Amino acid sequence: MGPLGTAVMVPMVPELRDAFDASTEAVNWGYVAYILPFSVLLIVSGTIGERYGRRRVLISTYVGFAVASLICAVSTELWMFLVGRALQGVANAFVTPLLIAGLAEVVRSERLGRSVGFYSSMQALGSAFGPYLGGVAADTNWRLAFLGVAVASLILVPFAPPGAPRQDTEPTPIRPLMSPRMVWFGVAVMFAAAGPLGASVLIGIKARDELGISGSAAGTLLLTGSLIAMVLGPVWGRVLDRYGPRATGTVAVGIVSLISGSIAWADTTTLLTLNWMFLGALTPIVVITFQSVGAVAVPENRAGGLSMILAWRFLGHGLGPLIFVPMWIVAPKAAFVVAASLGLVTMVGFLTAAEPDRNTTTPT
Repeated sequence: MGPLGTAVMVPMVPELRDAFDASTEAVNWGYVAYILPFSVLLIVSGTIGERYGRRRVLISTYVGFAVASLICAVSTELWMFLVGRALQGVANAFVTPLLIAGLAEVVRSERLGRSVGFYSSMQALGSAFGPYLGGVAADTNWRLAFLGVAVASLILVPFAPPGAPRQDTEPTPIRPLMSPRMVWFGVAVMFAAAGPLGASVLIGIKARDELGISGSAAGTLLLTGSLIAMVLGPVWGRVLDRYGPRATGTVAVGIVSLISGSIAWADTTTLLTLNWMFLGALTPIVVITFQSVGAVAVPENRAGGLSMILAWRFLGHGLGPLIFVPMWIVAPKAAFVVAASLGLVTMVGFLTAAEPDRNTTTPT
């Protein structure tokens, strides 16, 4: 649900410009309006879910996301559309922390990476169909994409996983979430999300405005990378289990940053597609490592620890377009290169803040 809602508007920027008589920069706030409240609420969403019960909170989340999507679908003014996007972001803040926290409780630690990898594959499926749905709708009626997202969200309500409210009288611990190590690692995650991991926004604009391809073609282009991510998620989870977060994360961020920067010189649809396919193949290993580290960083408040890391990540996703979309308008190649260079900070973060790599044998 989250990746679907996040990515659905990426290929429809020209249609939104026409519908609301707005500039690219103004329409871009539709992406930012989703990400910023989402990232801020993630600071406490996991803790709230642990306190009041995962199932109860997730059901409220699914219903709220559907209502927000309907607001987007019926919007006649840009401000109304932005309100709907912001409410989508608020609702989505509760999903991943609560689901992965549940995984961490029922999966052995030596198999957590591959379990989170499979979860990441399902997220990639949402990321894949988000821009595809948005691209197809852009060529017909962009409002249909948000109606589809609303229906998908309501379908999830009966399938909310179990999770009762906490029965103890002690408050859910917050202070460990603000330790220097957690904050530094969160900052490193933010830099990756603002830069090399946020390339899809620039790619969507490049595909439509520079290469001149249709909304459906742009959605299909973005679909390829996400489908590859879906297939490789469990594979990268096994790699993480084998080599540990420090080595895995550092190497993966370095390679992803190089590929992201090289997109600046992809001057044909074929080259852009190939670069996006490689980026889609390798980005999941970075995300899986983030999520695995967050799920075990604070054992007494698993969802809270994970939601804190995710808050930093999506703060980066929200800030990235504000910085690099205006830069792309002035200097397209520089936007890709500068964004990719932020991955250097994340590499340092993995080297200094991730747990030492585990000496393990080949996983069974």
